[in-house]
Amino acid sequence: MDDVLDERALNRALLARQHLLTRSTDGPERVASDVVGLQAQNPWSPFVGLWSRVEGFTTGALDDLLLARRVVRIAVMRSTVHLVTADDAAVLADLVRPVLHRELRANPQRRAACDVVDLPQLAARAAAYVTEEPRTTVQLGAHLAATWPQVDPKDLAAFARALLPLVQVPPRGLWRGSAAPTLTPLDAWTPAAVAGAGDLTDPDVRRRAEDDLLLRYLRAYGPATVADAQAWSGLRGLAAVADRVRDRLVEVPVAPSAGYGRTRTLLDLPDAPRPGGEHPAPVRYLADYDDVWLAHARRERVIDDGHRRALQTPNGRTPAAVLVDGRVRATWAVERTGGGRSGGRRIATLVVTPLETLTATERRAVEDEGQRFVRFVADDADDHATTLLPR
Repeated sequence: MDDVLDERALNRALLARQHLLTRSTDGPERVASDVVGLQAQNPWSPFVGLWSRVEGFTTGALDDLLLARRVVRIAVMRSTVHLVTADDAAVLADLVRPVLHRELRANPQRRAACDVVDLPQLAARAAAYVTEEPRTTVQLGAHLAATWPQVDPKDLAAFARALLPLVQVPPRGLWRGSAAPTLTPLDAWTPAAVAGAGDLTDPDVRRRAEDDLLLRYLRAYGPATVADAQAWSGLRGLAAVADRVRDRLVEVPVAPSAGYGRTRTLLDLPDAPRPGGEHPAPVRYLADYDDVWLAHARRERVIDDGHRRALQTPNGRTPAAVLVDGRVRATWAVERTGGGRSGGRRIATLVVTPLETLTATERRAVEDEGQRFVRFVADDADDHATTLLPR
């Protein structure tokens, strides 16, 4: 029987599967598949996520994958924009469509608008329009408002996003690209990937896709509960999926101190890494929206609940963070001076703000990793510096 996992052991299992204990040498496309996508609400976020997970990662490597349409930016888990492989997008966009549909009526204003809009007609008009060529959300909303002038164009564009799998196309998402979200249907952007996903209206095909999604979630974020998988994906009814794949899972004992209440076992894959709480965890810099924050119903595997409550904004935003000994113990931001109209050398300073006291050894590790990180994240600056504030 497996050793009983405490909170520290669960933390190390998560970091190992996320390539945050040891960087992967497999490249960004493979790692994006391993972790079932990276949060990408902010275009720069997946670049930071991959830098901390992939040995020798360069921004150009991800730019090339986006331009080659091997990875895409699309709303999937929890109805949020993720960077996922084209093959994963073809399946995930279909599986999570009920999540986006629920959101149509979650907002009271949009719920009222649903009563005056023919949603199938809207989906057809929107699909035809963005298939002609990629369109911005403003263009899409204005086009639909010609048919439904009594509805806010922003709501109409949001309806289209919920009803259709729409990709945000480059230059949106490129490292030094700058553009409003510009949308086109997934099957127009990556037709081979969509064709390869099979007919997800076929019950057997869909069941296999659901089973695979749960297994991949556990490989990337486990050990976990069904409730954890539902919190990560936004989907409901995954208990039935867990029952279907029960013979491919093991139950891992978990200590009461791990925070799962009366739950004494978590689901996992037999061969998934569980390195133990004594395994060292190096300093890692995370983007503001990283799924290690958000992949469980109880969101304390990498951050103390007090820190999480103090840092989270009213709209749910999480800050860019620093993992020290496997946990969020500082935040980071880049401050820039020089250049522009004032001229002079452009200086980028990485400012790290501890959330608690760090040892001298930990501070040196934060600064050492920070010196490498600031050169990556501010590669357009002439000079770089790191400031670790006192605590």
